Amino acid sequence: MGSPQTCSDPKTRPNFLSDKAMEPCVKFINKKFPNLDVRSSTQHLGPVHKDKGDIVRALGPFYHSFVDVLEFRDHVYELLNTIDANQCFFDIHVNYDFTKGYLDLVVTYVSLVLLLARTEDRRALVGMYHCAHEMSHGASDPSFARLGQMLLEYEHPLKKLTEEFGPHTKVGRDALLSLHFLFARRNQGAEQWRSDQLLSLLSTAGAMLSPASSDTMACEYLSLEVMERWILMGFLVCPGALGMSPQCLELWRLALQGSLYLTLLRDEVLQVHKRVADLKECKEHAVAQSGPLHRGRRAYLRGAVRELEALLEDQPGLLGPKALFVFMALSFCRDEVSTAGRAGDAPGWLLGADRVPSWGWPCPLWLSPIPSPSPQNLSVCPEEESIILSSFVSSLSALSVKGGRDHVPGDTAWGPGDTAWGPGDTAWGPMSSHPAAQQLRGGSGDTGAPGGPTGWVPPPQPRPVPFRAVVAMAGYSQATQEVARPSEVLVGLGAYVTFIQSLAHLVGLDTGRIIRSVLLQQTQPRDAAGEQTLTTIYTNWYLEALLRQASMGAIVLAPALQAFTTVPREGEPSFSAAEFSDVSEMRALAELIGPYGMKFLSDNLMWHVSSQVTELKKLVNENMDTLVQLRSSSCKPEQMAALLPRLTSADNVLKRMTIIGEILSFRAMAQQGLREVFSHHCPFLMGPIECLTDVVTPDTDIQVGTEVGIFELASAAGIPCEIDPALVNVLADGSSSEEDYKVACLLLVFVAVSLPLLASDPASIYNTETDGYNNNIHCLAKAIIHVSAALFTVHNKNIETHLKEFLLLASVSLLQLGQETDKLRARNRDSVCLLMHLVSSGGSRGGASGGPGGGLRVVSLLCRAPAVPRLLQPPWCSAFAQLCPGPGGRIQL
Repeated sequence: MGSPQTCSDPKTRPNFLSDKAMEPCVKFINKKFPNLDVRSSTQHLGPVHKDKGDIVRALGPFYHSFVDVLEFRDHVYELLNTIDANQCFFDIHVNYDFTKGYLDLVVTYVSLVLLLARTEDRRALVGMYHCAHEMSHGASDPSFARLGQMLLEYEHPLKKLTEEFGPHTKVGRDALLSLHFLFARRNQGAEQWRSDQLLSLLSTAGAMLSPASSDTMACEYLSLEVMERWILMGFLVCPGALGMSPQCLELWRLALQGSLYLTLLRDEVLQVHKRVADLKECKEHAVAQSGPLHRGRRAYLRGAVRELEALLEDQPGLLGPKALFVFMALSFCRDEVSTAGRAGDAPGWLLGADRVPSWGWPCPLWLSPIPSPSPQNLSVCPEEESIILSSFVSSLSALSVKGGRDHVPGDTAWGPGDTAWGPGDTAWGPMSSHPAAQQLRGGSGDTGAPGGPTGWVPPPQPRPVPFRAVVAMAGYSQATQEVARPSEVLVGLGAYVTFIQSLAHLVGLDTGRIIRSVLLQQTQPRDAAGEQTLTTIYTNWYLEALLRQASMGAIVLAPALQAFTTVPREGEPSFSAAEFSDVSEMRALAELIGPYGMKFLSDNLMWHVSSQVTELKKLVNENMDTLVQLRSSSCKPEQMAALLPRLTSADNVLKRMTIIGEILSFRAMAQQGLREVFSHHCPFLMGPIECLTDVVTPDTDIQVGTEVGIFELASAAGIPCEIDPALVNVLADGSSSEEDYKVACLLLVFVAVSLPLLASDPASIYNTETDGYNNNIHCLAKAIIHVSAALFTVHNKNIETHLKEFLLLASVSLLQLGQETDKLRARNRDSVCLLMHLVSSGGSRGGASGGPGGGLRVVSLLCRAPAVPRLLQPPWCSAFAQLCPGPGGRIQL
């Protein structure tokens, strides 16, 4: 249907109504409406017949809008009759939602009917559509007869509405009469408010901590404008109720004295005084008294709200028991703002002397600027409650600390408190004796740690700050190895930081500096008091709980899930490793402990890798002679087969290399989380670091020391490197002699010739769901790639040359496995062959970065190695061809 002005505005008026050729048709339709005989009136409707298709398309939305009004009226009739038949009881104080819904229904229906009656050319619109529709389809629209009758009935809408609501007068009167006490109280002047000390907490200081309550809570902040609309429109269609009770007449006169008109829709209004000739007195009262009345209310509300704000700012704890006062104050202010807005184009009598410019509406009314954007249209509550809550949030958000510093972003400490009050000396106000102030007084300086990674500026040393509550959020139990997930702690820490920031209003402390101090201390292994931090807790837990269980086979790495998963076992308590190691948890961990904490975690992981490498070197020394002979017999399979049984602790070597791979895999996941968090916080730094890392390739002519330095910078930002600088550093201690280089070479020989032993392990079965093996041997690939790269970087040797030697020995050993007659020893031979594909892809699925050169092609290296043509014979050649097929099924070189 649109606005009533749609047909009067040349921009929105349908073209057919303005067409000169259509004027005779429009006059004929208006004259005969609704009795339009299309078939016998073709001489009058020729232009309509000519453009019938365009008319149906253009006027269809208008026509169907009128049909919607007709259907809505039918539903209203049915609902009102049902209410009468069931003798429903309406009282705003008893059943608020039911009564409010009923009154809203009446007002909506009355407004719609009045708007319908104001729609110009409604007969022409409906009639012309009807004629065009019948000409196009051979029959009229089914709704036209009833629709035409409805338009005739509402030529005088108030008369028809009075007739319709006549049977429902008693129900409407009861609902309206329940508003008498509430409306009379809300419609009082400023003098009465001042006498009652409305909204004042100081008037009853003894009961200041007692909760403010009301039997009609929702009514206390009901809009005055809404009640006026209910009363005036309700009695407009039920005039018989005015003679039933003096209170009804008094209520109606009181509403008439407050406004000159009611809003129907947008700028469509109903001037109520023009409808009743004998209410001249009420109109004169409204003209004479409304201006001073609203001016006095605004003056009172300025002082009352300012006093309320000052008390709640000084004592935020009063917000709980006195929340009702806040809602009432906001409701009263909303009424006055609404009145000023509605009267913006009215004469000066309504606003009086203090026009809108003089009191700066709306900002001074709320005593502070309204922040933008503010919460609007909360979907969890009704529209009017949404408006109230939005105003409430806006008002509280605008509270400021008197004499405080500006709120500035840019905290360099990572965590949920990275936006806080700016730096400066602590302001110890008169509240410094408060217990909270005494607890916070422990320290407010910045903290830091020496020895940060390359590219990071070390902050100052930490100072004592007694915030053990942050550590308590982790819920760590060393006895049971229970701990909260990093994401849970991050959410709780965010709420805790918000609470601490709110204490600034109470104790006058520089909470921003305190928060930064505490969060920065949590990135160190010990806080200023010498107690463990979140960094220590999570480092110990991931090492002792998750990775230790992974080494025992209770947890496996699932590349498909990018997490560690728990192997279910009967009789053991359920524990989901994925809930602590997936991508989101690694990001949360990086947010909690920051780059310093992640470096501490990485250093501890690398210490364990170094310990395993040390033990591996011992095993190499125990088998030194045999390994030297195996290395020189790479082209003599028969001699190798004779030497292999002389090796001891081969299973131990594979187990320790698998543990190294598990640690390095977890570290890669943690580094990925660090990289995402770093990119979020410092995107302007991540870009140059990534560019610098991309420059370093195997073909780049660059010194080893410079290359490792670039990798250290990249690793500190979480970027994976072809050569792990942390692993290089831990393996470089005392390992520069020629004898150590020999041990490193023989270690790869030991691993290569031991690989066939994996085929006899029942757990060496590839799992498609996890994209890994149940015994974590897929972690071997990462261990082989990274340990060899680090060891030969330490000794400044060519990595590719030694990996060729490893792959040659591994191929010979696996070839002998194919000739094994014992089926138990070779039962998982195919799974071990797939393991070689992981080595070729650099230790990660899909050829992800992380190995030397981005992942060496195993077949390419094998085919360049000496004596390869004699080794690559069927079925060994066909096995590798299936792994890395080239064009035509040939091996890709």
